[in-house]
Amino acid sequence: MNIFKLLLVLSVFFVNSLYAQKPYVEKELLNKITKKYKMFAKKRFVYLQEILDETKDGDDLQKLEAVNRFYNGVRYMSDRKVYGKSDYWATPWQFLGKDKGDCEDYVISKYFALIYLGVDSKKLFFTYVRSSKFKAAHMVLTYFKTPRSEPLILDSNNQKIFPASSRKDLTPIYNFNGESLYRASKSGTGKKIRSKKAHKKWDELKLNMKRKLI
Repeated sequence: MNIFKLLLVLSVFFVNSLYAQKPYVEKELLNKITKKYKMFAKKRFVYLQEILDETKDGDDLQKLEAVNRFYNGVRYMSDRKVYGKSDYWATPWQFLGKDKGDCEDYVISKYFALIYLGVDSKKLFFTYVRSSKFKAAHMVLTYFKTPRSEPLILDSNNQKIFPASSRKDLTPIYNFNGESLYRASKSGTGKKIRSKKAHKKWDELKLNMKRKLI
């Protein structure tokens, strides 16, 4: 190999290294997670990274399906039993580290994994619904291809992703995306409204993530 070719190969390697995507959970944080939650948790995060790496070049639907399928393998448990609180929004590291959580925790973890994969955050919403099947309030993650599109539902109670019109058991109430809150409709994000409560929970979550709370 002549010097020109060698320099070209090295320059390409340097550029690729410079712009290589950081792991979803960096080594220092993964070590802390392993220390607190032991080897099983580490294996879960390593497996998650493998799934994210395999899916990163796929389209949005492939990313949605992979992330939904992975996180729906985590056990459901109420905030009261896990954290001793009636309503707590766990960080993705707490949720997978403990390997249990409630509906909000599934939504949060799916949301941030999809953001990592490059899905536009403007297409993703935390959606409050009422479930006729369980006769209770519930939260799902919704994906809107456009602001006026019928959303796709990522539900911790269902392994498959369906359009909203196919989920007759769910009545949409509010859509929240970290920026704004909307009164939900059958199609489209809905009419924008004000609510300090939702933003307060979101702000607490962002602070806990900044602190890398595990």
